[in-house]
Amino acid sequence: MRQIILSDYGQNPVLTDVAMPEPKDGEVLVLIAAAALNPLDVKLQRGEVHAYFPLTFPSMMGTDLAGTVEKVGSLTSRWRIGDRVMARLDPTKGGAFAEYAIVPEDQLVIVPQDMNFNSASGLPTAAGTAWQALVEMADVKAGQTVLVHAGSGGVGSFAIQFARSFGARVIATASGNGVEIARELGADQVIDYRSEDFTENISDVDVVLDTVGGDTQQRSFNVLRSAGKLVSTVSPPDQAFATAHKVEGGFVFHTSNAGRLSNLAKAMREKGHSVLIDSVFPIASFAEAFERQASGRARGKIIVTF
Repeated sequence: MRQIILSDYGQNPVLTDVAMPEPKDGEVLVLIAAAALNPLDVKLQRGEVHAYFPLTFPSMMGTDLAGTVEKVGSLTSRWRIGDRVMARLDPTKGGAFAEYAIVPEDQLVIVPQDMNFNSASGLPTAAGTAWQALVEMADVKAGQTVLVHAGSGGVGSFAIQFARSFGARVIATASGNGVEIARELGADQVIDYRSEDFTENISDVDVVLDTVGGDTQQRSFNVLRSAGKLVSTVSPPDQAFATAHKVEGGFVFHTSNAGRLSNLAKAMREKGHSVLIDSVFPIASFAEAFERQASGRARGKIIVTF
């Protein structure tokens, strides 16, 4: 089968012919229809997250996938051949950018019947991170005000929709055509960060979702109300800074969780949320897809198909 392999940090990922894997006890072989790129893939390739996700080379790439069950290992009874499934693989092992992948049976989730594989593959990391941040950490409630940075990005596009469905007022930052995209996703107010300073336009925010980091994270403390919460997907907030502003600061270290993925898939279906897809590339054009992800200009998810 064909699979994307990384030979070392900093090297270009390469499409390679490899042996077909066989599922063992408690494992499932999935025929992959689509897989999604994430900023994490670029960080892994560059070696920027080696402390958290050390790779052993040659390393398989990709975490988020959707497809159909092709074969099940012995003692595996939860899944049947032909089931439409999605999953998030261990980042240190990868394997989603391939024609087939081995997935632990307890990490698979059924793809809703009205959802296509491209959209399903875009859920696990981006939607899962937004859900973990807003539901599990910030506990967003109706009537609150939520600021979402990079509202037209992968995580941000889901966060806007989730926060609105919880009854919150949503403010988003974006630029270029991302401003209109954030509005279409449901943001009540969108600030073009290239021409406006968000700290001058808003205040008394209950929750800030920081997907940018750096100076943007630091300045976000100034718009929070007392006892507000800043949750970052980029880097742990300065706790001394948070204390000085009388707010809470938290860091989302996203982990694979089938229960969470199942819950958010249900919410996507019931609330009519959509998966914002930036572009779709065939596996043979993976280099272009990866370059697009590394550029930081994607509006939503970049999908690779097989």
